Amino acid sequence: MGWCDSNLIYSLLITFTAAVITYNIIVSSHVAPPFRKEFRFPSSSSRSSSSGHVTIDPIIGMPSQIKKGSKKLFHTAVTASDSVYNTWQCRIMYYWFKKHRNGDGSEMGGFTRILHSGMPDKYMDEIPTFVADPLPAGTDQGYIVLNRPWAFVQWLRNADIKEDYILMAEPDHLIVKPIPNLSKGGSPAAFPFFYIEPKKYEKVLRKFFPENEGPITTIDPIGNSPVIIEKASLKEIAPTWMNVSLAMKKDPETDKAFGWVLEMYAYAVASALHGISHILYKDFMIQPPWDKKIGEKFIIHYTYGCDFDLQGKMTPGKPGKWRFDKRSYGTTVPRRNLPLPPAGVPESVF
Repeated sequence: MGWCDSNLIYSLLITFTAAVITYNIIVSSHVAPPFRKEFRFPSSSSRSSSSGHVTIDPIIGMPSQIKKGSKKLFHTAVTASDSVYNTWQCRIMYYWFKKHRNGDGSEMGGFTRILHSGMPDKYMDEIPTFVADPLPAGTDQGYIVLNRPWAFVQWLRNADIKEDYILMAEPDHLIVKPIPNLSKGGSPAAFPFFYIEPKKYEKVLRKFFPENEGPITTIDPIGNSPVIIEKASLKEIAPTWMNVSLAMKKDPETDKAFGWVLEMYAYAVASALHGISHILYKDFMIQPPWDKKIGEKFIIHYTYGCDFDLQGKMTPGKPGKWRFDKRSYGTTVPRRNLPLPPAGVPESVF
């Protein structure tokens, strides 16, 4: 193949990718097949009214024992950029995945880092990786997480995924014990976040989840991660998730209301639009330093900074004599043998 032919094919691929992205962005009144839900993009005339008396979704406990029999393997997928910050977290996450994959009770199958930089990096041989294209320049408006649903759309369409279930995880997840398939009876399992509050933001959410879809508590108080879900269901949800994310980001009121958790709300809305309700499994993970005990949890999510004095007392809002905050390592990799925390800190930190 000649140089001209190669450039022509490359140009055609770029054009096709841009066309697919543009199509999803401009869809307004109706979501195209295979989606059965109508979705109206925000407009200045959007209004919301109360849907009447609603109840808070309960935290549904999982059965004490998982039914014996053939394993329901799930594939763990983590989206990431090629930044130093995301890369060192992915390497640590994959290490702990491998450590527990074959443990007792595990239904963990394969693993994929979905790299949405559009180009391979030097860790392709270390971490199983699918390279996805980023959104067109400027689309994410500096909110890089907006690339996550688009990356999942590409992966689900183009990758050969052997398992029938997917665990959507994040780079800053530490797997601390073998994870069984927590979904049950076709219902996905998800961690409930205290700061995802559909009832509080009903006026905003009704732009994307109109009243004819049901009470606002139909929207689960979750993000997309951690979630264990059937692959077939995620294939249906993912493009809607992407469209809702883009629409929310374009709407100033919604963008201001949700900030950095906008994409989490978008997943919750997209799931509800497809009639999918999640098992809210509070023992899925913990978030130190506010959660103290590991107990029966499966994942440690180190999203918050941990600050303590030398007596092991937490100093929230004030840098401690001992501290660990992932944001301290945005451009450099944490060095080996970091100082251990002082005696007295919660086991979730130690």
